Parts: sequence; structure tokens; C-alpha cells
Amino acid sequence: MKSLASKGRWRRLVVVCVSLSASALLLTSVTATAEPAAEGGVFDPASDPAVAEMIRTQDTPMGSQIRKHEGGDPSNEETKARALAPQPEVGVMATVPGIDVSGHQGNVNWAAQWNAGKRFVWAKATEGTGYKNPYFGQQYNGSYNQGFIRGAYHFALPDRSSGATQANFFSSNGGGWSGDGKTLPGALDIEYNPYGATCYGLSKASMTNWIRDFSNTYKARWNKYPAIYTTTNWWNQCVGADFGSTNPLWVARYASSVGQLPIGWGTYTVWQYSSSPIDQNSFNGSYDRLQVFATNHD
Repeated sequence: MKSLASKGRWRRLVVVCVSLSASALLLTSVTATAEPAAEGGVFDPASDPAVAEMIRTQDTPMGSQIRKHEGGDPSNEETKARALAPQPEVGVMATVPGIDVSGHQGNVNWAAQWNAGKRFVWAKATEGTGYKNPYFGQQYNGSYNQGFIRGAYHFALPDRSSGATQANFFSSNGGGWSGDGKTLPGALDIEYNPYGATCYGLSKASMTNWIRDFSNTYKARWNKYPAIYTTTNWWNQCVGADFGSTNPLWVARYASSVGQLPIGWGTYTVWQYSSSPIDQNSFNGSYDRLQVFATNHD
């Protein structure tokens, strides 16, 4: 009887071990498929038609609505060169070139961008509260590993949920900040509505309150105000409020000069001056000032 009992226990032990091994194998398989590669072009979300469709329909690239509403992008090699040159007449004595990317750029060749002279980048992390860029890991971590000073941006949909809700969604999905000298403050992309009324059906007062709600919530979490990306025409039409004392301005204008700034700002921190062959940006200052921008708390 002892022998039979011993054999029974042995069989049960074998079954348990096999079951645990199978469970571990299944868990490993699930983990491997659920976690995209951080960089290197291994993970290609667009190979999944559903993900590709999500990017096409839910990922609004920064500046795309500005180009749609303000006459496209007439920038050329001359205007691009001018945007990166010192401009004493507007107090710009040095510049640093950079870019911004979204899910539409996919896995980015960061070595090529570095060799082209780019030194900073913002990668889109989120839109509203329903979209997360599936390429964000490769773009955010890959650029960092290449040596870029990088940050994340959020495309605002003020008619969908509160500013605080979207600031928290952004913060929890890649939009955080640390004063390590390598991380740009999160940026709020607020521009023409891609899905409806230009000003999202909000009055200037309501839009101002929404932006302030987003900004203050982000500041409370990270001790850093977000940069605000916008265009002068949209801002003056839909907001018209002064955020210049708290939020750095990232202004979009595809021309040889930055032109009139939105109401509330006397200077700009970043200028998006072209959208080709990828969104091109110029930091207003030297590289050491860019590092300070990525280091100092507000």
C-alpha cells in the first residue's frame, strides 16, 4: 500500500510540474507578444492591419491641421536655412535643430537623424484619452539612446474630457518629466480640431480654463509646466489668453521668419518652421541653454 501511495504522490507531482511548466511557457509567450521592442525596428505595429488603421484614423500628426487651415507648407531650402540662422532682429543669437514625430513616422532611424545634425525631438505619446502611439517606445527610448534630448507631446481634444483628465492620461503614458538634462518638458499640442468645429465648440473663456486645467495638473505632477504648441492664428481666434509667464511657447509657422507671436508671449522657445521631409524645429538658444531647459524645475 505504501508503494502505491508513493506512486500516486509521484504521479501528482509530475502533473503539477508539467502544469506549472506549461503555465510558465504560456506566460512567457503572452509577455513576449504584449511587450513591443523598445527600439531597433524589431516591433512593427503597422504589420497588424488593426493597428495601422488606428494610426490612420486616431493619430493626428502635430501641425497637420495647421497646414490644412493655413495654406499648406510653403517652406523651402532658403526658408529652412533662415530658420536655423541667428536672427538678431528678434533676439535669436543661436539655434539648435530638432524634429518631432508621431505614429505616422513608425520606427525612426535615429542614427540618420543625428548625423543630419538634429539634437532634440518630441515624440507623440497620446491623443485625447483614447489613443497611445504604438511606436512611442522606439521613438522615445531610441532617440535617447542615440544621444538626443527628447520629450513627449499630447494632442489635445478639449471637447472630449477635462484638461486634468487628459494631463493625467498623458502623464501616465509617457508624458512625464525629470530634470536629468535629457528630458524635455511635456508639450501640449493645441490646434485646429481635426474632427469638428475649429475651436472644439468652446468659448475663449472655456478654452482658457481647459488649457489652464491641463497645465496646472501637469505642473502638480512633475514640477514643470508643459510647453504649448500652437499657431498664432488659431490661438488668437480660440484662446487669446496670456500663458507667457508660465508655459514655454512652441510656435508653428512655415516661413522664413517666425512672424507675430500668439497673444501672451513676447518670445518663443521652439519654432516649427517646416514639415518636410519630417517636422523641422529650431530651439531658440544654444545647446547649453537646451540642456538647461531640460534640467530646471519651474
